[in-house]
Amino acid sequence: MMKVRMTKKEKPRVTRKRRESPRTKQSALICALSTLFAVNLFCTFTGCNASTDRRAEIVFWAMGAEGEHVAKLMPEFERRHPGIKVRVQMIPWNAAHEKLLTSYAGNSLPDLTQLGNTWIPEFHLLNCIEDLTPYVRQSSTVKDTSYFAGIWDTNVIDSSLFGLPWYVDTRVLFYRTDLLERAGYSRAPVSWDEWYDVSKKLVDGKIAEHGVFFPTNNEWASPVLMAVQLGSPLLKENATRGDFSGKQFRSALHAFDTFFQNGWAPIKTTQIVNIYQGMADRIFAMHITGPWNIGEFSRRMPPELQDKWSTAPLPGPDGKIGASLAGGSSLVMFKNSEHKNEIWQLIEYLSEPAVQTEFYGLTGDLPARTESWRDTTLANNKYAQAFFHQLKHVVPMPKTPEWEQIAQKVREYVELVSMNRLTVEDATLALDKDVDQMLEKRRWMLSSKP
Repeated sequence: MMKVRMTKKEKPRVTRKRRESPRTKQSALICALSTLFAVNLFCTFTGCNASTDRRAEIVFWAMGAEGEHVAKLMPEFERRHPGIKVRVQMIPWNAAHEKLLTSYAGNSLPDLTQLGNTWIPEFHLLNCIEDLTPYVRQSSTVKDTSYFAGIWDTNVIDSSLFGLPWYVDTRVLFYRTDLLERAGYSRAPVSWDEWYDVSKKLVDGKIAEHGVFFPTNNEWASPVLMAVQLGSPLLKENATRGDFSGKQFRSALHAFDTFFQNGWAPIKTTQIVNIYQGMADRIFAMHITGPWNIGEFSRRMPPELQDKWSTAPLPGPDGKIGASLAGGSSLVMFKNSEHKNEIWQLIEYLSEPAVQTEFYGLTGDLPARTESWRDTTLANNKYAQAFFHQLKHVVPMPKTPEWEQIAQKVREYVELVSMNRLTVEDATLALDKDVDQMLEKRRWMLSSKP
């Protein structure tokens, strides 16, 4: 057997383990602890410890000013729920719809969002928002009886709740009290007949140039609400066809056109760009608008007229409060979220009457919870009380994704009628034809359902 001889160079070198002195070990330990302390101190001030934050994070998209102000309510929520972190992202209203649809297509929706209640049918159709019915059933604080019935109904589709009202919106009558008094009215008109009568007296007596201002160039609500007050469903056959040539809508449009035909409402509405100045200058004495204008009228009416304007519920055809628009925003939970129980806790928090009142103070948005209206900030606000009474008489618009497009088409035809370019009969027939085309896909989808 052949032996292999190792040379001195090839022999493996045995290295002795260096013995560390106690002083060396102590120095290393002190160095390690100092480094750890420095890292923790740095992370405390820079927030780099976010990666070790074990709290459930909720991404909440809120629109416009609401996104700015709702963030101020989050510290108290996080204090109550130390295991939850809320990241509020503010989305401009003019980009909100497109951003939501883009995020849906890219599977990158947030956990929670504010949604205009007329958008709920569209996102329900996309099957991306969570049914909140089971959460409400188990909740000890959220009950449908705490909300205005018409507002609650805007969130209900096929007997299930897909959004919880966050703040509410509707339309009432703003009017010059002094001008109406000169026309013989110590209060706002409560019926259509009184509405016509006071408008006629304002114009004939040269108290105001016109009785009422309807901005037909950019708003559709007033004629639609008059139609709803007469019982028009607006759409028929399970919201697959227009019903604008029906008896109720045609009657309402004739009634609405009466203001223009008699000169009680200005036809060239584009010339009125400042409603506050228009009312101050007696170009008109009445205008239908929303709650945001309480603050605007308070700021923009001249000082000498600050006690000469007020608000009132809409006049109805029969002398009772007329139905108005059930508007506002709701809170919806997306199905793809991994933190649904935590989201519901946040929704409950934002729905607490005290929190709703605080949010009203921050934004001016009217609370969805009826209990919040007992707070002195609202109970003592004479302008807000008209909205409280009106909110008991609101109706949702048709629950179809195409409604906003349909509403703009209504506005176009109503404007043509007011300018005498189309008769009511021709306009409503043409409107039904256009709307039926818009709803063609809906008819196909419903007919294809098993």
